[in-house]
Amino acid sequence: MGKTLLLTGHPQSGKTTVIRKIIAELGARAGGFYTEEIFGPGGRQGFNLFTLEGQKALLSHKDLRGDNLPRVGRYGVNLETLEKIGIPALLNAAAAGKIVIVDEIGKMELLSPRFRDTVLQLILGPATIIGAIIYKPQPQADLFKKLAQVSLWEVNQRNRDQLPKMALEWLAGSRKGI
Repeated sequence: MGKTLLLTGHPQSGKTTVIRKIIAELGARAGGFYTEEIFGPGGRQGFNLFTLEGQKALLSHKDLRGDNLPRVGRYGVNLETLEKIGIPALLNAAAAGKIVIVDEIGKMELLSPRFRDTVLQLILGPATIIGAIIYKPQPQADLFKKLAQVSLWEVNQRNRDQLPKMALEWLAGSRKGI
């Protein structure tokens, strides 16, 4: 049975920064994806999705519109990006025995039933997962947080600089050969 470490915290608490530091330490031993904010005039414009294999795609943007595109706040969400690039990156990492990185399990990503099912399958399976998850209550996210396989750590200003090292220590204790 695998183990999962999920980082949670308020927006801008440093979850993705911690994840990216962990990715840098793990190198080729990790697979999956992370998201990154797109900034422009007026602040945050949206999010890109980056796979650890080098793919980049637009996940959401304030100017992304269409009849079939769901919206979260002011952002149009491209679920096709998540389902055609993000989900395969997670499954490929697990199949290769890599540490699965999933940043993030948030409002946008949870709009996809395929994503929710994939994350649940991975948590319940043999994979080792490190990810970030929405802080605020959300029914599906709350289910993931309560699973026995999940360790949930809150990221905040006081601990975020220590968390990459702590996560690597957690990983070494949960997985042989790292």
